[in-house]
Amino acid sequence: MAKFELKLPKMGESVAEATVTNWLKKVGDKIEMDEAVLEIATDKVDSEVPSEVAGTLVEILFNTDDVVQVGQTIAIIETEGGAVAATPEVKVEAPVAVAEVAKAVEVAKETVAPADFSASDKFFSPLVKNIAKEEGISLAELESIAGSGKDGRVNKEDLLNYIKNRGSQPAVVVTPAAAPKATPAPVAQAVPVSVNGGDEIVEMDRMRKLISGYMVASVQTSAHVQSFIEVDVTNIVKWRDKVKNAFEKREGEKLTFTPIFMEAVAKALKDFPGMNISVDGEFIIKRKNINLGMAAALPNGNLIVPVIKNADQLNLVGMAKAVNDLGNRAKAGKLKPDDTQGGTYTVTNVGTFGSVFGTPIINQPQVGILALGAIRKVPAVIETPEGDFIGIRQKMFLSHSYDHRVVDGALGGSFVKRVADYLEAWDINRDI
Repeated sequence: MAKFELKLPKMGESVAEATVTNWLKKVGDKIEMDEAVLEIATDKVDSEVPSEVAGTLVEILFNTDDVVQVGQTIAIIETEGGAVAATPEVKVEAPVAVAEVAKAVEVAKETVAPADFSASDKFFSPLVKNIAKEEGISLAELESIAGSGKDGRVNKEDLLNYIKNRGSQPAVVVTPAAAPKATPAPVAQAVPVSVNGGDEIVEMDRMRKLISGYMVASVQTSAHVQSFIEVDVTNIVKWRDKVKNAFEKREGEKLTFTPIFMEAVAKALKDFPGMNISVDGEFIIKRKNINLGMAAALPNGNLIVPVIKNADQLNLVGMAKAVNDLGNRAKAGKLKPDDTQGGTYTVTNVGTFGSVFGTPIINQPQVGILALGAIRKVPAVIETPEGDFIGIRQKMFLSHSYDHRVVDGALGGSFVKRVADYLEAWDINRDI
């Protein structure tokens, strides 16, 4: 028999850790190659971790709600064979706070025997135990820390906060024999509570909490202003009605309005690179690539923003395929962390829900977001060489929110006007 170390894989360019949300297998279960073992969540997407080998799960090293660093071993799988199998070692930089303190206690570690945390009745994750050992924290001291995790567990943040404040507290000597067992702090249960016989209080799910934090932080960071413009998309509606069946038959993809709008936004960003930037403190970062975020609603009502990379290099067919692929995988919960990284500008379609226009919140650290309103038949003045007359046209509103710290009204207004110009100039005889 050989033992295989299942490690948390690299999940994206800027993803360093993930939270264990659910174990799909338990100790003793048989596992097939590429079969999902557990579910994890990053700050963007949820995903599964598959096994690279077939065998039996013999050890689980992290519990639900534990935070795991990329490259850490999360489970042991026993396989057939004589050699010990392991995934390639992935070096993960320790958090800065721990790294700095570790240097200060390097000498002390040579003379102080490491604490034995196995005698505790409380659960501590391997990460928490390792940090505690590096900082010379005793078992009694670790058990006295009030945890904010599930069932009062001490997580990484609890321990780092304790270490940070430990120096300002008076020293207390506690002998192992006299050390009292700390009583875990009561944890509120996320159970619906009836109020006045009708109302209910329900805790937000993990993604809704993240979205809430992002939205508040964005409003507090950026000086939001908006520009609105009405666009005549009659030619686009007629063209799509004419070619959509042939397009689907030829490409195997549905042709929606979204890739048409995305193409116009990508062209406008090339014309106005001042909108394709981000802000880092007092510095402006001019982005080389045009990566369009596409806000998508999930079945549970939450929002996610997958990214179309190098959108300006795609033709309409390529854009349609990218939009459909990301949209379908978002609905199925199959997005990868890289699918939501690297966006430089975002488009959201509020018209899907019947809204005429909206005032979207900027996706930080970007500086602009465009909301697409519903397409409506409206009476409009049509100018002809023979004179003006009233006719029925297909129109929609574009709502552009931008960061007034770095984008002035002239740039913000000119950009959305350029998007409108591209849409109104659509050739009704265009080939697909």
